[in-house]
Amino acid sequence: MSARFGDKDGLIPRGLVWRVFADRPEASGAYPLVAEAADPAPVFFLSPGGYVVHVAYGLASVARRIVVGEESRREQLIVPAGAVTLHSDVGDKPVPADKVTYDLFEGSFLQGRASSRPYYRGANPGDLIILPAGDYYVVSTYGDGNAVIQADLAVAAGKVTDATLHHRAGEVTLRLVKVAGGDPMPETQWSIGTPGGDSVKESINPEPTFVLAEGEYTAVARYQGKTYSKVFTVETGKNESVEVRVGDQVTPDALDGQDGSGD
Repeated sequence: MSARFGDKDGLIPRGLVWRVFADRPEASGAYPLVAEAADPAPVFFLSPGGYVVHVAYGLASVARRIVVGEESRREQLIVPAGAVTLHSDVGDKPVPADKVTYDLFEGSFLQGRASSRPYYRGANPGDLIILPAGDYYVVSTYGDGNAVIQADLAVAAGKVTDATLHHRAGEVTLRLVKVAGGDPMPETQWSIGTPGGDSVKESINPEPTFVLAEGEYTAVARYQGKTYSKVFTVETGKNESVEVRVGDQVTPDALDGQDGSGD
């Protein structure tokens, strides 16, 4: 057995997993596995009869029914697979690998014909992900806030697509203080909202750090039954500390009833 990326493409040199099954099920309904190999061009010694040969290469796979006779024969399968590696940057600087993950979906986000279920979940920057050739879109999540972007990409058989996604986001550390530069007040609860009133993130950490998409936000701090707020702006690539001063009190339930994520 051997496998190619396409009719006119070269042989796949490594990474193949072969399995040979009988083409008739047992009484239990399962098809017996009669042989397997991880060589690029394995030789199987089989009794005459019918079989199903299955080969997997990453997340791509094909199967073919063959009939074995008295004479040796060669079989070649076409596995139209390619690969993708993903990276992200913000302000022309790479996003640290431990702060970004990717989910891949079949279809096109831009053309509105995409699957709602991830085809591959939780990829890390630099991973070589082998996929069936075709169209995909990737969701890049930077941090645990709302810095999420999408992009379409095409995977071609026998080729590696290297894609970089450009985030427009920044890291923000929140602190409730009595005086500028003072120590953060303990046991502070935080909420971050948009100008439209949507809740973005919540935390019970007295000095939380969030990654937020570029834009304007309101930070609300709850401390000892009182609530304080401040409007701030996130700029791409800038990591800033936002201090909310104990002073102007706002309505205690300013962001109550809004849905958001907590940590």
